[in-house]
Amino acid sequence: MNIACIFAGGKGVRMGAGIPKQFLEINGKPILIHTLQLFQYHDEIDKIYISTLKDYIPYVQQLVDEYRIRKVCAIVPGGDSAQDSIYNCLKAVEKENDPDSIVLLHDGVRPYVSYDVISRNIEGVKKNGNAITSTACYETIMVSKKGDVVDSVPYRKETFAGQAPQSFYLKDILDAHEKIRKRPEGYENMVDSCTIIRTLGQTAYMVEGNRGNIKVTTPEDVYMFRALLQYQENEQAFGLGITNRIGKRMEMINGENEEKKNSEK
Repeated sequence: MNIACIFAGGKGVRMGAGIPKQFLEINGKPILIHTLQLFQYHDEIDKIYISTLKDYIPYVQQLVDEYRIRKVCAIVPGGDSAQDSIYNCLKAVEKENDPDSIVLLHDGVRPYVSYDVISRNIEGVKKNGNAITSTACYETIMVSKKGDVVDSVPYRKETFAGQAPQSFYLKDILDAHEKIRKRPEGYENMVDSCTIIRTLGQTAYMVEGNRGNIKVTTPEDVYMFRALLQYQENEQAFGLGITNRIGKRMEMINGENEEKKNSEK
């Protein structure tokens, strides 16, 4: 079983918008729906679980129904931090699924992860036990403790940007969370799941991500995502590539319509 855990609990402080960033509409639909559809129409994803702000659960359910995101099994309230939200989502998954299931942890505001990257995450977990999506850094990375002087400059060829999904066997990532939660400092400085397992001394294995897999956090990111969507539309218009899995959508819709007809007989 391959399960996507989508955490959409951000409040959008850095975006400066009046609503949480995951609900901003881009090209006519919320960013969260753009993200969910990537997993809905992926052949290898069996289920989807969502963690979001408690007050927005009814709205997310309405969106899921409106856009026919049929793989969603549960929408659970988020926590005080991103890691608390992920933990809540994992606990919901644990109640209904085999501990050996593969879980792909993904940001609700990363709406452009490629089909192949999702597949590579699943393959990576089967091979190594975990898979951390990453891309090589093309710019120079500088380390500065105070933000005013450069303390060190690592070799560019040794630097990578961590992204999502970050994927694991359900039992392994839940065990890691439980251990971190028992520490006096809890999730302090635990920026992602990779940080959690590295803190516990475990090896994190990388899989190559796609360059457009941005996290929509600032107004500039919104413009970048719009440009990526325009690029995708141009690809389709000129027959250069079909990137939104139209065939898979048609199969699902036809199957649902057939089920509806049979139930009405």
